Amino acid sequence: QVQLVESGGGLVQAGGSLRLACAASGRSFSTYAMAWSRQAPGKEREFVVVINWSGSTTYYVDSAKGRFTISRDNAKNTVYLQMYSLKPENTAVYYCAAKRGGSTYYRSAREYDYWGQGAQVTVSS
Repeated sequence: QVQLVESGGGLVQAGGSLRLACAASGRSFSTYAMAWSRQAPGKEREFVVVINWSGSTTYYVDSAKGRFTISRDNAKNTVYLQMYSLKPENTAVYYCAAKRGGSTYYRSAREYDYWGQGAQVTVSS
């Protein structure tokens, strides 16, 4: 089992940057694919990006390409989401999630096995 704890959320002005971190417990972190999803008020949870077990492969939804970067440090059991050029529409609670098997094949929030508690990101205009 994996427990996930996000950090790094906050308030930022439009055009600014923010880096989220997700620390995982457990010794099998490197066998999981790790993803970030987000949920804006009144909307369903939306998958954003996934990274495979080794960090060699990633998949981004179109709205995140070029502005968001996912990375992981297996030695630290941590996955990161660096966000640039933030827009007010990026305001949401951002969740990290883990999927057994380690592949970037899983690109729907419903398919993930473990979730963190979420980190609020608010982008002001």
